[in-house]
Amino acid sequence: MRWVCILFPQLALDAVLRQRPDPDEPLALLTGPAQRRVLQAVNASARALGLRAGQSMTAAQALSKAFATAEYDVAEIEHWQQFLAAWAYRFSSQVSVHYPRAVVFEIESSLGLFGPWPQFEARLRTELGELGFRHRIVAAPNPVAARVLANVYDGLVVPDNEALQHHLGQLPVDRIALEPAVATALSRMGLRTLGQVQALPRNSLARRFEAQVLKHLDALSGERQLALAFYLPPDRFDVRIELNFDVQSHQALLFPLRRLTGDLSAFLCGRDSGVQRFDLHLEHAGLPDTVIKVGLLSAERDPAMLFELARGRLEQVQVEAPVRGFRLRAEDLPSFVPQRQELFDDRPQQSLPWEQLRERLRARLGDDAVHGLRFQADHRPECAWQARVDNQLCAGLAGVQRPGWLLTQPLAIHEGSARILMGPERIESGWWDGDDVRRDYYLIETRSGQQGWAYRAVGEGGPLWLQGWFA
Repeated sequence: MRWVCILFPQLALDAVLRQRPDPDEPLALLTGPAQRRVLQAVNASARALGLRAGQSMTAAQALSKAFATAEYDVAEIEHWQQFLAAWAYRFSSQVSVHYPRAVVFEIESSLGLFGPWPQFEARLRTELGELGFRHRIVAAPNPVAARVLANVYDGLVVPDNEALQHHLGQLPVDRIALEPAVATALSRMGLRTLGQVQALPRNSLARRFEAQVLKHLDALSGERQLALAFYLPPDRFDVRIELNFDVQSHQALLFPLRRLTGDLSAFLCGRDSGVQRFDLHLEHAGLPDTVIKVGLLSAERDPAMLFELARGRLEQVQVEAPVRGFRLRAEDLPSFVPQRQELFDDRPQQSLPWEQLRERLRARLGDDAVHGLRFQADHRPECAWQARVDNQLCAGLAGVQRPGWLLTQPLAIHEGSARILMGPERIESGWWDGDDVRRDYYLIETRSGQQGWAYRAVGEGGPLWLQGWFA
């Protein structure tokens, strides 16, 4: 088997930066009590100002005050690790969050689907870059070795156990995930690398150290299997973005909206599902949330479509109070069935998928402005097609031809401009709703070859009246 470890060394910082419109703004994450605030993490722009992790807030402000701050939240780190596990679930069913700030998953069975490892790795890095998470990726024969090697390497691929022993033997003892006291003891013994430790007699190590040390060394080499608890995706999506300032314009809400819909799409791809209904919550200070209901006619997960639909619904709402937070909740997550596509599409770059166009029109014009058609069991052509109000199919009349294009008003056909191919077909219907008709219908063909549906009232002469065209 082959395992991949994706390490996120700045997960807490990336989780905050990706929610800000300007990720290059100097930012520091703070911990500690109010009397002594300490910088836990800083981005590159903050380091350029002289700020460092471990500094007190007082010392940092003495250097510069041109930086933003946010709280270092451990719960948020766990939340985003779960989100990344949901993202990785689309590539493998064996995904684990056993290690903090890291995701490990088995990929040997996935290479046949996603292509060779270089191609697969490039896809992982591209998607993580779009999501806004910095990372290191290592592939190894077992998950423990992959996680330890990710402390030192990025992009390393270990093909077999022989190469694994070579790379592991070069690791410093303080980078192989041992307890600090154990690493210190090994260093005092003159052992600097894992290879030197493995060269010692096993009985000597067993007398000097606890059994857990030997178990860890065995797990690194693959001689002992690590029991991992695998990730199971949740049945709902609930993500919130806290805004840095009060917002009262739709334009300022578009960035968090794009981020939320992108995260929702990644979550749905991991579960192999779509979304049909979700809610947008605009959080206000001291007032109830403004809830925007968003509904789709079918399950979708394309990020561009979700953003456009949510944007259209958001722009219809008047923001009456300052917005402090933006939240997206989705609980209706049905299975997703991809739309069938033709092998040879004409100019796909100039075409818009019908589903995306439909939802965009519904968002801008209203739910009742766009609808489909369904066949109604009625002999009158003007009553045979009705606006579709449900997704249930209605079978047409067996062996009966009816035009697919009806005219708004029937048109008189001049004598000699068309010939009759079939008819008459008498229709006497509508007595139950007060719109009784008695007509003789004919299938006609014009000089240009078009076929139409025309009628003449029973017992009346005169011209035929064209009511519709056949496709």
